[in-house]
Amino acid sequence: MPSSTLNISIIQPDIIWEDKKANLEQYEAMIAGIEEKREIVVLPEMFSTGFSMSPETLAEPMDGTTVQWMKDIARKYKCILTGSVIIEEDGNYYNRLLWVQPDGQVGKYDKRHLFGYADEDQHYTPGNKRLITSVKGFRICPMVCYDLRFPVWARNLNKEYDVLIYVANWPEKRSIAWRTLLRARAIENMSYAVGVNRVGIDGKGHQYIGESSVFGPLGEEIWQQKDQPAVHTVTLQKDVIEEVRGHLPFLEDADRFIIVDEE
Repeated sequence: MPSSTLNISIIQPDIIWEDKKANLEQYEAMIAGIEEKREIVVLPEMFSTGFSMSPETLAEPMDGTTVQWMKDIARKYKCILTGSVIIEEDGNYYNRLLWVQPDGQVGKYDKRHLFGYADEDQHYTPGNKRLITSVKGFRICPMVCYDLRFPVWARNLNKEYDVLIYVANWPEKRSIAWRTLLRARAIENMSYAVGVNRVGIDGKGHQYIGESSVFGPLGEEIWQQKDQPAVHTVTLQKDVIEEVRGHLPFLEDADRFIIVDEE
């Protein structure tokens, strides 16, 4: 029986600062140009605005324009569309990753680790629950940018997932950490690790060089793109995960723990 495969299409854009309309227009053009079969299409963190600390003017409700656009695109191109946007809900602001299916169903993950260095924790509310979803037999765990620095939150103790996805606005001056930690998350969790970043300069003057990357479960680099906008599709193989975990059962020796939030 043939191994299950999964196409993940990575969109690495130059985000236009706080201009939702222009960003959404450029993404649809990029998505329309994908030649491979579209299954999962991944946009970066805060893809419609850039990494902005102005949720008071940019946040949308879950029935807002950007979420509706995601539903329309997922339906039109018959794919799952994911990335994070600024959402307002119950009086709070969230850096929320949305997992939008062609049938209109929407999963969500609120970024847990807020980037205090940029005062993200002063504007947004953290999440407290991971999202793990399944597509074609692959279990997928999407996270957001700064979450990458915290391996406990991503720990794959019971083989809950096969693919980690990080959507990000990760600046060039810390690119060594981006590359190193993505590879480490793949190795320690024996999973694929997909990192989707942006290029260009944002409204605060921060430079981004992309380096969107895909690593295999032994840390092997499958693909990486630096310095320029890109659209690229990688095909993941389920039997690669099964073979590596079967031959090297390292996850079975991991320390067991639970995460308990402080009261």
